[in-house]
Amino acid sequence: MLNPRIIVGGVIGGFVIVIAAIAFSGTSIIDDTSEQGLLATSDSPSEILPIIIDLENIEILDVDERAAYVEISFKISNPNYKSVLLEMIRYSVYEDGTKIGTKSIGDRGAPGGMVAASNYYTILNDRPTILKDEFTINNDGSIPEIWTALETDTANWRITGDAFYNLSSMTAGGENEIKFDFVR
Repeated sequence: MLNPRIIVGGVIGGFVIVIAAIAFSGTSIIDDTSEQGLLATSDSPSEILPIIIDLENIEILDVDERAAYVEISFKISNPNYKSVLLEMIRYSVYEDGTKIGTKSIGDRGAPGGMVAASNYYTILNDRPTILKDEFTINNDGSIPEIWTALETDTANWRITGDAFYNLSSMTAGGENEIKFDFVR
């Protein structure tokens, strides 16, 4: 009869050989950035497709003589296999070429791609996400032509900005940024 220590030693030795073969062959056990899944080669870097941002809507909710209340919504789609963590959308709003203001949705984490805050949005690959934000335009009397356009709902909007996102993978993806510019 064989000594049980020899059997255990053989099993452990077998595991060590398998792990060493995988480690030195350029193959990863789990590739969580593509559809390949298990045992994908790491010779080619993971291709991270940019997220797609569309201006879903910009709507004047209410206007009085002192302020205008506006709601903006963005539609974010993810063409990647893995979900994406959207850290922040920073945008500027213009009406007929005049800058109204700059706002942001979310929070840009620590430098270097670390998501330090929990104020981020998970964008899944199977359905778009709609993010809404509201802002107020105060009437100080210096922009009567813009105020007339707001009151008559004939504003010529332009929205520009940046979105910062990462793959929800600890092993690939890095920090990514995409710029956008919409006219409505």
